[in-house]
Amino acid sequence: MLFDKQEISERRRSHHSWQSYQRRNHRRSALHSIMRFMLALVAIVATVAIVLTGLSGRGGDERPVQVAKASVAGDSGLEKHSPAAVMLDKARVRTLLIDESVVNRRQREFYVTSGNQRYLVETSLDPLLQGYLMDKLNHDHARYIGMVVMDPDNGKVLAMVGFNRDDAVNDPCTRMLFPAASIFKIVTAAAAIEKLGMNSTSTLRYNGRKHTLYKSQLQDKNNRYTRHISLRDSFAQSINPVFGKLGASYLKGEVLGAYARKFGFNRDVAFDLPVKPSTLIISDKPYQWAEVASGFNQTTLITPLHAAMIGSAAVNGGRLLAPTVVERILDGDGKPVYQSSELVAQRVISPNTSQIMRQLMVTTVKKGTGRKVFRGYSRDKVLSKLYLGGKTGSINNDPRYDWFVGFAGEKGGPQDLVVSVVVAHHKLIGIRAGQYARMAMAFYFGDYFAHQPPVAKKSRG
Repeated sequence: MLFDKQEISERRRSHHSWQSYQRRNHRRSALHSIMRFMLALVAIVATVAIVLTGLSGRGGDERPVQVAKASVAGDSGLEKHSPAAVMLDKARVRTLLIDESVVNRRQREFYVTSGNQRYLVETSLDPLLQGYLMDKLNHDHARYIGMVVMDPDNGKVLAMVGFNRDDAVNDPCTRMLFPAASIFKIVTAAAAIEKLGMNSTSTLRYNGRKHTLYKSQLQDKNNRYTRHISLRDSFAQSINPVFGKLGASYLKGEVLGAYARKFGFNRDVAFDLPVKPSTLIISDKPYQWAEVASGFNQTTLITPLHAAMIGSAAVNGGRLLAPTVVERILDGDGKPVYQSSELVAQRVISPNTSQIMRQLMVTTVKKGTGRKVFRGYSRDKVLSKLYLGGKTGSINNDPRYDWFVGFAGEKGGPQDLVVSVVVAHHKLIGIRAGQYARMAMAFYFGDYFAHQPPVAKKSRG
């Protein structure tokens, strides 16, 4: 078929227009495909974000929580709330309880409110022991008192009792720092046993008085004035020159610092409530090492809670426990949103070292610096059934600090207890730290033995 030029030109234009139209369609189709892909991608990202937000909510919102204290009196039950329960981690628990304290609480449980949610906090406190120690507090001659009673096998806090003459809000058990004094000799002795191969009968020597620390006493003398003494008796009598020499001449700064960190100094404490970390400074001067090793300074600072942890490690086989006091938290619907985790412990000394440390601490109570306050314990109807040990510490300054960190263990039984007490005496010496510790041990085990099943008497047939 023949076409004239005009018709051919029109058909070509028509053909080009159709190709253009097709190309435009392809471009539109591709563009629509890209748009659909982008929309699907956005939807997927949004879905993932929602899921991740929900999961992170279970771990705890890191934003500060405004907490209002709730009174327990008159409460017949938990208030009901519709929001779903959110699982809390330990960091969120600390935030939730930042304005709360278990010190001087007479109940095992208490309420807190955060936002529109109300929580019931269940603790490991022993209400009878807590109430007894609170009633025994003597405020007349004390500026500060801090007492912590702990189970050394699982880290559960059974009592936290305190008094602060200057600031009733500042908790002396977890938020104040006291000079560690001779309590640090626990760390030094453990380091000497492991790094220097010592045992309880290892012989050491010193010159001069027991409780001074002059530079001349750090010299390695051996003359007619030199006294020879075992590590066990040096610890029990808290002889500063012996421990000063161990620090300055043998352990030195590096080992002292390493063992202090092992025992928890300059580290955060993974507790359910905020706790100030205990602090230790190590310089490059041998005399400063002597001061640290013997506790003859006011720069090594510690809380009673941390002191109880150190006491536990010395007697439980060498494990530094993460202490706990919150057992469980329930929301307004009675659903658990926090459960105390399994035992968290770090072995800081060997079981053999721990056993030797027990011997040193037992000697302290039997014939050392703790002898006076525990006089007559072998005739006491409760204390005579226990193994007792401890370490004393004191700094005669203003105020005069007085420490006792020790343990009581059931003879032939599984029950153990660690007690940490510090008293900063005001003007006159009142009840000493060791006396409070003895009271706590006697009361706790008196109640414990009273609730044990009676032992069947043997027949005389």
